[in-house]
Amino acid sequence: MRIAVLDDYQKAAHRFADWDSLEAEVVFLHDHLGDIHAVTAALEGFDVVVAMRERTPFTAERLEALSALRLLVTTGMGNASIDMEAARRLGITVCGTGILPHGTAELTWGLILSLTRHIHEESAGMRQGAWQQTIGGDLAGRTLGIVGLGRLGTRVASVGSAFGMRVVAWSTHLDPSYAAELGVEAVDKRELFSASDVVTVHYKLSERSTGLIGAEELGWMKSTALLVNTSRGPLVDTPALVEALREGRIAGAALDVYDSEPLPAGDVLRTLPNALLTPHIGYVTEATYEVFYRDAVEDIAAFRDGIPVRVLTS
Repeated sequence: MRIAVLDDYQKAAHRFADWDSLEAEVVFLHDHLGDIHAVTAALEGFDVVVAMRERTPFTAERLEALSALRLLVTTGMGNASIDMEAARRLGITVCGTGILPHGTAELTWGLILSLTRHIHEESAGMRQGAWQQTIGGDLAGRTLGIVGLGRLGTRVASVGSAFGMRVVAWSTHLDPSYAAELGVEAVDKRELFSASDVVTVHYKLSERSTGLIGAEELGWMKSTALLVNTSRGPLVDTPALVEALREGRIAGAALDVYDSEPLPAGDVLRTLPNALLTPHIGYVTEATYEVFYRDAVEDIAAFRDGIPVRVLTS
């Protein structure tokens, strides 16, 4: 059995699980695989591939090109970038792993605080000999708007309340009574964007939710408001966001996710002074990686023994 572990950017996957227990050839790939030619060249002949979230899409074309592939493991219990129908047709088993919810919620607050208090700017200034260049904003008494009050949105809401913020939320099917139990006020979409001082996105990406936040929603926001997206890049209309940031129609944005990942070196987002950017590190924590890779090894061992676990069907 030959096993490829993809997108090991930090060269760390080997230390989070007992790969030797598989008694198989395990190859850790550290560079992102781009087009189908790179994927095919790197993965040809591997029986098992361990994918890190949606970093490397597995379309029907890519799966068809990997003739030896029998097991595809994705970290997490869902991966929108895998063509599950094609995997079934080709007889490729797809398995998932556990995931911890706290990492992304914690990063969300790191980004909110950094934007509000200009931490990234002041830190850069200190390295250049500067002192007190900005005046920070406040969170207490302000309004936090949460787009999507699911597992992550709920965690973010509890911290907002602890900061003394008014917390409002919207999603297509949000139950006001459920929100109220969490100390959150359910509002309509326009009110959320127009009333919030910070809007944070925690919504599931689908065909229906792509472009969920566009020029109209950004136009409803206060000129002093901040937008944070640690969910999925395509939920926000990037050209509309770039225009709003350039024109100062919103004060700033913090992004951990992008339409194209890794974010191209020449992308316009990298040039905007009021955009705080991180490289999709919401889930990149020690504890989360321990769960991801431990479960991946378990998935591979169970598949080898003919009793696959955590099999995904959709």
